[in-house]
Amino acid sequence: MSQKKIMRCILFLFAFFAQTTLICFAQQPIEMELWRGGEPESNGLTINENGEDYSVAKLYVYRPERLNNSRAAVVICPGGGYSRLAIDHEGHDYARWLSDNGITAVVLKYRMPNRHHFIPLKDAQRAMRTIRSKAEEWDIDPDKIGISGFSAGGHLASTAATRFDTGNVSDADPIERFSSRPDFAILFYPVITMKEEFAHLGSRRNLIGDGFNAELVKRYSNEEHVSAQTPPTFLITSDNDRSVVPRNSIEFYLALKRHNIPAVLYIIPDGGHGWGTNPERAQFIEWSVPLKAWLLKTVIR
Repeated sequence: MSQKKIMRCILFLFAFFAQTTLICFAQQPIEMELWRGGEPESNGLTINENGEDYSVAKLYVYRPERLNNSRAAVVICPGGGYSRLAIDHEGHDYARWLSDNGITAVVLKYRMPNRHHFIPLKDAQRAMRTIRSKAEEWDIDPDKIGISGFSAGGHLASTAATRFDTGNVSDADPIERFSSRPDFAILFYPVITMKEEFAHLGSRRNLIGDGFNAELVKRYSNEEHVSAQTPPTFLITSDNDRSVVPRNSIEFYLALKRHNIPAVLYIIPDGGHGWGTNPERAQFIEWSVPLKAWLLKTVIR
């Protein structure tokens, strides 16, 4: 290894372990449209009563300091039950933490399905392709790009981690030529299944509609779509989560192990649902310390 690479590793490791609880709230992201030239289809939504526009997808890019750059990247899918986005404590705050720890973090403001169940996944796949297309410009290793999500955003992230392609090399759009496969996944109290037995019914209704559509239930029950190509996964949930019960994470973990996929599952005793990235809550240490260790071993190496 060259002296330059050794010094880079030393500086990264020092910053990585020194910043256990630091989140730099002053950092401002680069904002960009996901679909330049306009979305490929409409979800039929307009600006809602809170001034939120979930008909347009955007990326918010947080880049680490050059000397602290691990060259890994993460697409972040905030939760919100497929009806809104908890984009601050499950998006921007988490992105700042990742960036402070040497990882390029990209918050995905994905479109809401509004009876178009395929739209969020299409946005997540496009986000993965976009980051790979920017790998050289943003000093990212194209083989170290993962996806992360919270709650319903965890469902979207796990969908992207189980449904992907290598890109279309002959596509007229150069971004579509890149792979949409995540190299790793990080899931916080994720919705995994659409089965009534342990689904989060609000997310299910907002994604695939009311009633029972067996084909869509199967399509979006992600524990059934794990394969040998699913990437290594970090899962964390609360034992007392009554909104998205821990069985979602457990079933996904078991599916990963049946296919010999490297995975870890943390079930913390308290916290309920939706604690996100808040350094003032006990859950912050419970997820940030093991996640750092897992990233260092599995992703950054």
